[in-house]
Amino acid sequence: MFSALGRFTYRGRVWVLAVTVVLAVAAGVWGGGLFGAVSDGGFQDPGSESARAAETIERELGHDGVDVVAVVSSEEIRYDNPTFANLITRMRDGLPEEQVASATTYLDDGLTDTERGILLAEDGHATYVPITIEGSTKDERMENFKEIADEISAGPLQVRLGGPLPVEQQISERAESDVVRAELVSLPLLLALLVVIFGGVVAALTPLAVGGLAIIGSLALLRALTHVTEVSVFAVNVATLLGLGLAIDYGLFIVSRFREEAAAGRPIAEAVPRTLSSAGRTVAFSGVTVLIAFAGLLFFPQPVLRSIGLGGIAVVLFDLVAALVVLPALLAVVGRRIDALPVFGRVRRRRALGATAAAAAGAEHAARAAAAGGGWARLAHSVMRRPVLYLVAVGGVLIAFASALASTHVGSTDQRYLPAGAEGRVVSEKLSEEFPAGDVATADVAVTGDLTGAQGESALEAYTDRLGELDGVVRAEVERVGDGAAHVSVAYEGEVDDPSTQRLVEELRAEPGPEGAGEVLVGGVAAQQKDTLDGIIEAVPATLGFVVAVTLALLFMAFGSLVLPVKAVLMGFLSLGASLGVVIWGFQEGHLAGLLGFDAVGTMDPTYLVLILVVSFGLAMDYELFLLSRVREEYLHTGDNAHSVAVGLQRTGRIITSAALLLVVVLAAMGSSALLSLKIIGIGLAVAVVVDATLVRALLVPATMRLLGTANWWLPRPLRWLHDRIGITEGGEEEAAPERTGAPAEPSARTGG
Repeated sequence: MFSALGRFTYRGRVWVLAVTVVLAVAAGVWGGGLFGAVSDGGFQDPGSESARAAETIERELGHDGVDVVAVVSSEEIRYDNPTFANLITRMRDGLPEEQVASATTYLDDGLTDTERGILLAEDGHATYVPITIEGSTKDERMENFKEIADEISAGPLQVRLGGPLPVEQQISERAESDVVRAELVSLPLLLALLVVIFGGVVAALTPLAVGGLAIIGSLALLRALTHVTEVSVFAVNVATLLGLGLAIDYGLFIVSRFREEAAAGRPIAEAVPRTLSSAGRTVAFSGVTVLIAFAGLLFFPQPVLRSIGLGGIAVVLFDLVAALVVLPALLAVVGRRIDALPVFGRVRRRRALGATAAAAAGAEHAARAAAAGGGWARLAHSVMRRPVLYLVAVGGVLIAFASALASTHVGSTDQRYLPAGAEGRVVSEKLSEEFPAGDVATADVAVTGDLTGAQGESALEAYTDRLGELDGVVRAEVERVGDGAAHVSVAYEGEVDDPSTQRLVEELRAEPGPEGAGEVLVGGVAAQQKDTLDGIIEAVPATLGFVVAVTLALLFMAFGSLVLPVKAVLMGFLSLGASLGVVIWGFQEGHLAGLLGFDAVGTMDPTYLVLILVVSFGLAMDYELFLLSRVREEYLHTGDNAHSVAVGLQRTGRIITSAALLLVVVLAAMGSSALLSLKIIGIGLAVAVVVDATLVRALLVPATMRLLGTANWWLPRPLRWLHDRIGITEGGEEEAAPERTGAPAEPSARTGG
């Protein structure tokens, strides 16, 4: 199949490239409107109790929550100065009624002294104005807020905007700008590294061309998804940058193999199909492993994870098309000019001439013997001479890193994830530090049923009194009562992700509702965080079960072994545990704060841990597939397990390290964002790639394969029969099998294409 695809792209190379140019232009135009269509939130489970509480209150009683907090201050004059008061009145009166439902100031009639005091700073130089925005949905309110944000002004007084809508908008805008900056920073670095890796400009530009197509295609595909589902702004960051990194990785593998085929003196018409039948086949399998990982995110209820999963699937599919169709057509046109514009010309030409001479002499066995003596092969032999020592040492290091997971303290994404000095974060800090009720937050309890009669009012009052007596509650009061529901507000002190606050949510939910009432739903930010964590915990078993099962089946098809897939998955989870431990140690505990320039929050949003876990698992299996495919290819030739591991590592060590380095550059560019969310995701994934490409691939794999010996290739006869019919292996193995004599546990050698 892949050989046929190579022949097709060679014959139709001009048409393939022409159609690609047209589609790229159209995708660039279409994808340019993506950022205006993405969602700013998506972290809440829409089916959770907290989400249903908010929907019930809004449906039955209307929306009257605080959407915007405008902190107005002056260093020169106090709020009891008539000039200050006049400017506040003018600001309130200037708010357009079409977009603003209400705005409360300390000058309003009807406020009690306590209510008025809450709005005034203790130093006498600031006040805040809670604002409710018009709109029947959150999206409508966000649009209305964006229309009036620049109009909220109090003349010479300083106005800073915080609260739910401004914080979401600021996070979204920062994410949008940072993804563009990350791409602009990473692309020149990638080009420079590719020039060093390939030793030539033309060879370096071809994978970069695939990466550029990946960005354009990603934006277009994600915009198309916005018409059928909610797409988070974080899906744009993660999917496009990962799509760029993977596209360049796939391009690197295919271009490297094409250069080998061309250097061996084969005609371009033969080199392109052979490249796809070998490297192209492995790229396809590797892409599917990453796609499986992204599909695992669809099991989670949070729209942000689901949209990243959908975006990742779409982007990986586009990467595969670009790498397996567009790139071969480009290579067919470039041909032997792939080595044009050499940077290290003499060295590269000598290597190419040597490879050509060896191929002309038919020295395949000599080439294999030479591969077994390279630097990576020597490392593999060193490890395999002391496999237990390396296994215990490396395993101990990884387990030590993973131990930090025991101190995980989950929290939610809020204004604290904005960089220092961001307006939404400054407002939150000023409210907490300078206003009397700054540390007070509220839980919103929705009570359904007819509570308007005397009996209903009495029952509701008794229920509210019981809530007010719970530990940690500052006050509980009935906000509004309608024909079908009542809203009870419960104020408490402390951060929403404090353990005491989470216990309070549980106690509120355990408290019996008013006599005669219907459903009682506890909402608010603290309840939302608890529901998010519970939703993630519930979805993890199904996600892991799906990803592991499908990955095992895929690796079985690729390797024709029962042992190698299980070993790969176990080592993958050991590697990922270590990577997540580094994330907890570095970000939650703050040990990387000075190096990376952020303020530790003290908690970790579990959304990011899930994302890093699932995506990193796909990337780990990606590199495992590249390495073990070459090991298996050599094993079919020789039947020597240790020799095959050494040759496989020698032939893939440099290219896997180069691919990992390129991907780390892209992820580090994401991690350079001032937004803590993107910093955690980018650096977390980069750490996972580094750990997997070094400790696991270079040390753990040779050690475990040496200890397992021929058991690596164990396959019962019934399953061998199955693999002969569904397995897909490296191109060229049909020539390998006849060379094997007397090797134990002979694996299946079925090939396709």
